[in-house]
Amino acid sequence: MRLGLRLLFAFFLINGIAAFFVLRVFTAEIKPSVREVMEDMMVDTANILAELVSDDLTAGRLAEGRFAQQVRQYATRPVDAAIWGLSKQTLDFRIYVTDATGRVLFDSEQRAVGEDYSAWRDVARTLRGEYGARATREVSGDDKSGVMYVAAPIYARGSGGQKIAGVLTVAKPVFAVQRFIDRAERKVLMGGLLLLVLSAAVGVAVTLWVVWHVRRLRDYALSVQGPAQGDGASFPPAQPVPEVPNAPGELGDLARAMDRMRARLEGHDYIEEYVRALTHELKSPVAAIRGAGELLQEDLPAADRAQFAAQVVAQSERLQRLIDRLLELSKLEQRHHAEARIPVALADCAHAAIVHTRARAAQRGIALAQTGSGASGSWEAELVTLALTNLIDNAIDFAPAGSTVRVELDGARVAVQDDGPGVPDYALPRLGERFFTTARPGGERSGSGLGLAIVQRVMALHGGHMRVRNTGPGLRVELDFRDVPNNGPVI
Repeated sequence: MRLGLRLLFAFFLINGIAAFFVLRVFTAEIKPSVREVMEDMMVDTANILAELVSDDLTAGRLAEGRFAQQVRQYATRPVDAAIWGLSKQTLDFRIYVTDATGRVLFDSEQRAVGEDYSAWRDVARTLRGEYGARATREVSGDDKSGVMYVAAPIYARGSGGQKIAGVLTVAKPVFAVQRFIDRAERKVLMGGLLLLVLSAAVGVAVTLWVVWHVRRLRDYALSVQGPAQGDGASFPPAQPVPEVPNAPGELGDLARAMDRMRARLEGHDYIEEYVRALTHELKSPVAAIRGAGELLQEDLPAADRAQFAAQVVAQSERLQRLIDRLLELSKLEQRHHAEARIPVALADCAHAAIVHTRARAAQRGIALAQTGSGASGSWEAELVTLALTNLIDNAIDFAPAGSTVRVELDGARVAVQDDGPGVPDYALPRLGERFFTTARPGGERSGSGLGLAIVQRVMALHGGHMRVRNTGPGLRVELDFRDVPNNGPVI
């Protein structure tokens, strides 16, 4: 299971369990709380009515007294009250009065007059001087049919003090407040569901946030890892080091730790492959110098001696060029970006590169030409000149004598075109790899493959791109210093 799904599942599980218990607590407390409040109000009502009925009871005129008359009038009063959005149109109190023996003397509903209520909990406990209350279901098993009864003692006061002369009980059906209970439960349920949805949204957002940062770290780790063994090209074109992801907290610490680890381990595989390829490249010139040196120790004709001496010089120059370009490439690969201080004109860089290579071109009978007008930009002049110098040198190696190597400028693009045989199509994608070379027109392999690798690295430092294509005849290498590449194969 992926990290995001695990985080989301864990969050929903914890949130669901918490919401379940919280909602159960709320819904379980609503009904008892409402009934407790109702009982509290009924206690006050019963006691105040007990005081009002006291005189009529002790005088023996309860049935015809003012209290009974007013209670009957209360039962017939019209009422239409809106209580927090709920309509109340009936008066629900039932009031009955018993004497000191528990016999009912008055009932507002005329149902129990003359009956013995002394065994009922509300009457019995009150006659004993205790708090009397009970809840009785009208229909067995139906909690909503319950009626709550709260009693208060009726005192007869005289010279000898006061004594309990009877009991007044106030009764109220539970269904009268059930609407309020149901509404409260609905509100709690809807609020709980809303809280659950909001919590889920927060959980999804947090999960996406964490997964996004983790994926950035993963992409960063993949982008800075070295090439896998056996993937074909030992030295893929160098790319600038990606920026360390800006992540908060421990994720940021992890990103910086990964960057430090990358800095320590960077180049381990590269150096191993680099040394292996370099050793292979050095074998041929060293063997040639050694063979020529051994032959020069013999007595040779002057012509042969001159030939072998020239071979030693040529192979030594080859080694020198190899070492110089390795040093240049090594310095470039230690850098992460170009350092541009002032605007640089591509035309000036192209002119400087032609000046550097003019003598070598003249030795081979090749002309150099510069056409077009280039743009100016925030580029590092020394690196741009170095890249163009390597391209012109490479073109001189392949161009036939008497031909012209052209440096063509077009805005932020500059191309080097020769009239040589080009390169095989299969080799185009590999141009720019270190130590990858193709045969020169004469059949020799005198190059090191580092020239285009240097160009590739210079373009990476500038955020640009190098394109190579056969033009038949000739090879065209185009450098694009813009950030967005055009259509065409990019190396």
